[in-house]
Amino acid sequence: MRIVIQRTKYARCIIDGECVGGIDRGILALIGINTGDDTKVIDTMLKKMSTLRIFEDENDKMNLSVTDIGGGILLIPNFTIYADARKGTRPSFAMGAKPDEAKTIFDEMVKRAKDTLDIRVESGVFQADMKIELLNDGPVTILLDSDKLF
Repeated sequence: MRIVIQRTKYARCIIDGECVGGIDRGILALIGINTGDDTKVIDTMLKKMSTLRIFEDENDKMNLSVTDIGGGILLIPNFTIYADARKGTRPSFAMGAKPDEAKTIFDEMVKRAKDTLDIRVESGVFQADMKIELLNDGPVTILLDSDKLF
């Protein structure tokens, strides 16, 4: 699993002109699910994301997590995170999990995040045509890769 984390002032997921999920200050998390990923990786990735110290403290040092600031997390499924553009000009998406497998893992991640994190958790809709609106704060953008955490 790969997660592109963006520290935001706000983030919204719009489908057919309607906001289906949004947060104020917090993290926009673009979630890519790889072939071979399973639900075992979810808790590790959620813990890492929710405790990552990327928000400033009173001394303007990045010492606070999204949980520390009482922020929110907007989880967005995004299969293109596993695009391979090393050859040619058309990316390959062969590394991404099959849609039914990825949906199962993404839905479980959203459920666990809402059940276990003591902050606001919102999400996009798997395989929907989503428009993501955000104000990137910093900008601070970080890549988490489960292959590097285990």
